[in-house]
Amino acid sequence: MALMDQSALSTLTEALTTADDGTFMRRILQGALQALIDAEAEHHIGAGHHERSAGRTTQRNGTRDRLVATTAGDLALKIPKTRTGSFFPTLLHPRRRIDRALHAVVMEAYVHGVSTRKVDDLVEALGAESGISKSEVSRICADLDTEVATFTSRPLDAQATPYVFLDATYCKARVGGDQHGKGARVVSQAVVIATGVTADGHREVLGCNVGDAETLAFWKEFLTSLRERGLHGVQLVISDQHRGLVSAIEQSMTGASWQRCRVHFMRNVLSRVTKGQSDAVAAMVRTIFVQPTAEAVGEQVRVVADTLRAQFPAVAEMLDEAGPDVTAFAVFPEAHWKKIWSTNPIERLNREVKRRTDVVGIFPNAKALLRLAGCVLIEAHDEWQSGERRYLSEASMALLTPPEPTVLPTAAVTVNPDTVTPLDRTAALTA
Repeated sequence: MALMDQSALSTLTEALTTADDGTFMRRILQGALQALIDAEAEHHIGAGHHERSAGRTTQRNGTRDRLVATTAGDLALKIPKTRTGSFFPTLLHPRRRIDRALHAVVMEAYVHGVSTRKVDDLVEALGAESGISKSEVSRICADLDTEVATFTSRPLDAQATPYVFLDATYCKARVGGDQHGKGARVVSQAVVIATGVTADGHREVLGCNVGDAETLAFWKEFLTSLRERGLHGVQLVISDQHRGLVSAIEQSMTGASWQRCRVHFMRNVLSRVTKGQSDAVAAMVRTIFVQPTAEAVGEQVRVVADTLRAQFPAVAEMLDEAGPDVTAFAVFPEAHWKKIWSTNPIERLNREVKRRTDVVGIFPNAKALLRLAGCVLIEAHDEWQSGERRYLSEASMALLTPPEPTVLPTAAVTVNPDTVTPLDRTAALTA
């Protein structure tokens, strides 16, 4: 079968002399795509136009128009209809107005922070003159929900996670209102994030969720979900001193220590002194974190508190109360101290989430916010997992998590039943 009939060739030849602004390329692509669609339809039906064939499975029943947006521009194609069954060409995607390549571009743009209001301009710049509706963008981006849900519900029981970092950032979203958004209010939504360091020293994004506020109930539900997914072996949880979060850690992470972020603690300390005194007080408090041993760290907390007590009683009181929480890191391997005594690692991740979400501004709903934040976190997680460098070395993690005990072979024991007591026999057999 010829790729194009004489009429199509004549049309293209005429286009050669009249083409401008990519018109010729659009006609070339349109003719090629139409020929491929017709050829696939012929194979599906089992016969060409007006052809008698024993292999025919159905009959043609006209065509339906299909406008396809491509980087060369919008193309008007005709999709053959059949009397029985259905036919749709494989080179197009069912019920989608744009081809797969452009679909991927739009999704990628959304993940990188291009709002739905700007996607239309993006699509037009790529050559789709008719643009794309907001509802179409929403349908496209909804495909990401499955990926985010799979990621945030994956099992976490493959290995222990000794260190867990928790934090939250806030973004604007519309809540309430009817199905058209009428009556919705713009409010701040908390995006809570959990990351961890596993027993082999690699970092992971453990999960994320979106809620109205950092309440005890919300944090507890989030932490419980991590436990239910298999999170185990947690020895230290690092976070700020948000009341709801701390209470949730106490209730949901039984057996784990809590490290109060030293950066947040320092900010709280400096809020109690004047600007002129802040440098001296900060320098004094920092001496706590340069001590070589856990015992020296604890002793320095007392020394600094006593030194500041006369002139800065409020600061001394804070050190007395928060000392054990701010220095919880000290009982862990010294090689880990700088990476577990603050929430700085997860703060950097928060900033990346904010950078992407700030482009959108106000999300249409909390689900859309979770979609974008989740994709950013998946991207970060994949980078951490594919990197060759561990967050904490394997050797230093071995100091924290001893290898599993090895079962030694039982030695042969000769026992004379006439000369030993029952207690001796039991001891010998279990030695």
